[in-house]
Amino acid sequence: MKYLAATLLLCLTTLPAFAQSVHQLTVDGPIGPASANYLIDGLEQAADEQAQAVVIRLDTPGGLDQSMRDIVQAILGSPVPVIGYVSPAGARAASAGTYILYATDVAVMAPGTNLGAATPVRVGGGGLPGQSDSQPTPEADSQGDAQETVDDAAEKSASERKMVNDAVAYIRSLAELRGRNADWAEQAVRESVSLSAQAALERGVIDQVAPSMPALLKQVAAMDIGLEAQAVIDDRPPNWRHDLLATITNPNVAYILLLIGIYGLIFELANPGALVPGVIGGIALLLALFALQALPINLAGLGLVALGILFMLAEALVPSFGALGVGGVLAFGLGSLLLFDTEGPGFELSMLLVAGVTAASLVIFLGTATLALRAFRRRGVAGLAHMRGAEGEVIRTEPTLRVRVEGENWQASTQSPLVPGDAVRIIDVDGLTLEVEPQKGDNAT
Repeated sequence: MKYLAATLLLCLTTLPAFAQSVHQLTVDGPIGPASANYLIDGLEQAADEQAQAVVIRLDTPGGLDQSMRDIVQAILGSPVPVIGYVSPAGARAASAGTYILYATDVAVMAPGTNLGAATPVRVGGGGLPGQSDSQPTPEADSQGDAQETVDDAAEKSASERKMVNDAVAYIRSLAELRGRNADWAEQAVRESVSLSAQAALERGVIDQVAPSMPALLKQVAAMDIGLEAQAVIDDRPPNWRHDLLATITNPNVAYILLLIGIYGLIFELANPGALVPGVIGGIALLLALFALQALPINLAGLGLVALGILFMLAEALVPSFGALGVGGVLAFGLGSLLLFDTEGPGFELSMLLVAGVTAASLVIFLGTATLALRAFRRRGVAGLAHMRGAEGEVIRTEPTLRVRVEGENWQASTQSPLVPGDAVRIIDVDGLTLEVEPQKGDNAT
């Protein structure tokens, strides 16, 4: 009984502190699969542990559309109030970060921060800065700096228009849900405009400006969302799993892992039993495939990459004198350019990396093909292939023709008259008899 009472007392004393905690999640960098996984897990843990609120500290240039939508969906479905906080000074919530900030229950910015530039990224290329529909929004700048002409609007492709209109509808729905400035949100998408913290507060884009976490808690506690100003901040940084995922889902890292995997398998097939290239290549290839499934992939680019891989693997097994290898490198290079369907800040595949790898691979396979062709044309060093074309000297002609070739005495036959000492060339081998002919320039008698 005594131990039971002590246990109950301990639970009662620790429960209030546990319930008063505010979980702090930090996003410092591009929005991608790793940050989405981290925030979704953090929101679920906060709900399981009955935290008072979750503060998401944002400092991001933007990122991938699908990852942003996954995060927004998790925020909207969270039973725990979510506070978006753009911090510290100098931080930003650009592009995808603007959508996330609009989705939070309370949007707060630190002085010296900014948000905006929420224009979606064009498929297979850069963003659409400065492009908007021909009709300005009600909150358009009075000077008309960001207005677009009718001609500019007519030049947009249908896919770009669909993407911009979808993004506008999405961010307006978030603004209307949270009671924030929907017109400026649309302007941020169509015209890529940005706002400072104080300007965002004045235009109803955010709810508070707070220089620090204690100030944030004090200001938000007065908003009647169930948060206490004395709540304990429970920092939840990304763990090693999220850090690993963030590293391998970088398109350049995933691409390098894919290359290591491919060349590891090629070297293993070309040199069976080496083991080390095969083991390293297999691990790298599996990591690359895991990263690629988390990133937006263009199927045409993936098909070209797969075709290039098959050709390069076939080069290690089939003597094509480099034709399959060179074709595989070209297919792999073209597929690499098309591999990632959508690019975002921090998720661009380096064209210098693709060009360097393609050029180096071409040099390797062309060099291999050149060496193979030289070896094919070179006279053999053993067997009958070695004897054909070899030079010798006539030893005697009676009773049978005998010639010396590389220090060996051979029986020979010929259609031309020869005398001892004549230089001959072997033109064929019939069993142990050599068929010879006089060297050009010799005067047979």
